[in-house]
Order: sequence, then structure tokens, then C-alpha cells
Amino acid sequence: MKKYEIVKEHSDFDNVINKGKSYKCKSYYIYYKDNGLDNSRFGLAVSKKIGHAFLRNRIKRQLRMIIGNNKNVFQKGMDYIIIVRKHVLDIDYNEMQDELISVVKNG
Repeated sequence: MKKYEIVKEHSDFDNVINKGKSYKCKSYYIYYKDNGLDNSRFGLAVSKKIGHAFLRNRIKRQLRMIIGNNKNVFQKGMDYIIIVRKHVLDIDYNEMQDELISVVKNG
């Protein structure tokens, strides 16, 4: 993901979570809201309850890879906040990808 595709500001996270719509599945909470830009932006949140830093960073790297490989699935001009749930520890990369893509496609 490029820098302009990342939601970093805490206020942007809060805005999308509080005023946007959401999807929910076993492994993710996905919040989304129109951002008024030409491109989509993504924010990832992995709680300390998931595990140590190396594990949280690995999950974020995998999610960035999934998003980068499947940008056509996400609507343009939206902010997405993906909050990882503990169930993600029980599945492998392919299952992570399948679940995220199916949730975003089917809404």
C-alpha cells in the first residue's frame, strides 16, 4: 500500500468507526465510509490481546498484502478500517484472504 492509501490520524479512525457503516465476521470488524477522494484508504488495527508485537505485525503485513492484491474488490473513494479479532489466529493466510474478500464483496 502506498502512503496516500493509509488512514493514520486517530480522528479519521474515530470518524469512520462512529459515522460509517460496518461488516462483521469471525475474524474482522470492517468499518467503511465515503472519504471524498479518488482513492480508497485503509486503516488496520490489531489489539494487544491478539499477541506480542511480532505476531501483530505479521498479521498487519498479511492484511496489507491481501488488500494490495485485491484492490479491485474495494470501492474507490472509501475509507476502510479493519479491526482484527482473535479468531484470525486460528486460520491461515488463504482463509484470511477468503474471509476478508467474501465479507467485502457480499457486504
